[in-house]
Amino acid sequence: MAPAGPRLLLASPRGFCAGVDRAIEIVDLALQVYGAPVYVRHEIVHNRHVVESLREKGAIFVEGLADVPQGSLVIFSAHGIAPSVREEARTRKLRTIDATCPLVTKVHVEALRYARNGYQIVLVGHRGHVEVTGTLGHAPDQIRLVETVEDVAHIEVEDEDRLAVLTQTTLSVDDTSAVIAALRKRFPKIHLPAKDDICYATQNRQNAVKTIAPQADLVLVVGAPSSSNSNRLVEVARAHGTPARLTESAQDIDPEWLDGIHVVGVTAGASTPEALVEDVVERLRALGYEAVEGVKIVDEKVRFTLPPELKRELRA
Repeated sequence: MAPAGPRLLLASPRGFCAGVDRAIEIVDLALQVYGAPVYVRHEIVHNRHVVESLREKGAIFVEGLADVPQGSLVIFSAHGIAPSVREEARTRKLRTIDATCPLVTKVHVEALRYARNGYQIVLVGHRGHVEVTGTLGHAPDQIRLVETVEDVAHIEVEDEDRLAVLTQTTLSVDDTSAVIAALRKRFPKIHLPAKDDICYATQNRQNAVKTIAPQADLVLVVGAPSSSNSNRLVEVARAHGTPARLTESAQDIDPEWLDGIHVVGVTAGASTPEALVEDVVERLRALGYEAVEGVKIVDEKVRFTLPPELKRELRA
């Protein structure tokens, strides 16, 4: 029997999660309700295609509130902010809409609860990531950031009986397991994060990659270099022994990547529009991967509601 031709495995779930969908919808609706310009603090999600599309509609992206004219409307990105940013917005008399992902907000609430009860908090995450910066700002004197197992040995703790751990939401159980294991070994009484603190979308997308990686000769992850969860997908594929590359768009695919590649796996980070995935699939079809097989591991039915201030305006 002749061997099957080149084929493409398309992972599912992939692409937009409920938090990203909600954040983009908030900016779109704000532009319709209030008109342009609408200011957005930081990129609403980490994808330049999404940002450029919203910019064309009248969104203005800024890194600091000092760049927002007094009295203007500003939207906080899906990654979350520190309380000091809210206070600055009040001081500058800015109108605000909060597009923070509810799963990030949940971590903020837990950080505040632990801090009020006198706990020190270990936050597992990537230094400098905007989500981590926002979480640190909720209890700056009581949170210590760790990125690696090696960091655990250097944590100074006042009371091992009052110690808790939280994680950046775009990490997964696999990303944090070694660090949390090291924390448990050094601090046996540490309060661990609840299982539902881990972002469902991050975990699902990584599990889908684990499913396709053993069947593929190469995994392509459609996503932005600044996207934490997209980079983690590349790492997950490589950890399962499959070469993997991050690509922002179909145009970035180099045909030389496909030399000797019989099966290509394709997925996308949680901030990647499905249109970009479709473009990548068409590009691969043109390069000979005409057989496309969907690999679905779970149906995602999560939906987050809009912020109350925006719902009030829509009703009005």
